[in-house]
Amino acid sequence: MSVSVSGKVLFSLLVLAVLSSAIGVVYSKYLSRKRFVALQELQAEQERIGVEWGRLQLEESTLATHSVVERKARDGLKMHLPDFTEIVVIKH
Repeated sequence: MSVSVSGKVLFSLLVLAVLSSAIGVVYSKYLSRKRFVALQELQAEQERIGVEWGRLQLEESTLATHSVVERKARDGLKMHLPDFTEIVVIKH
C-alpha cells in the first residue's frame, strides 16, 4: 500500500501542527508559572506594606496623644503654661 504525495504532505503538516501546538502549550505553561511567581511576590510585598502601615498608624496615634505633645513642648522646646499675669487679651 503506497501513500500518495498529498498524503505525505498532509501527514507532515499534521505533525508540524501537533509539534507547534505542543511548543505553544509548554510556552503558555512557562508564562503562567512566571506570572504566578510575580503575583506571589506582589502579594508578599502587599502584606509587608500592610504591616508597616499598621505600625505607622500605631506610632502616629502614640505620638499625637496630648501627654506626649505636652512633654515634647515642655522638655524639647522649653515651653510652659503662662501665668495669669502673662496672658494678654488683644481686641481689634
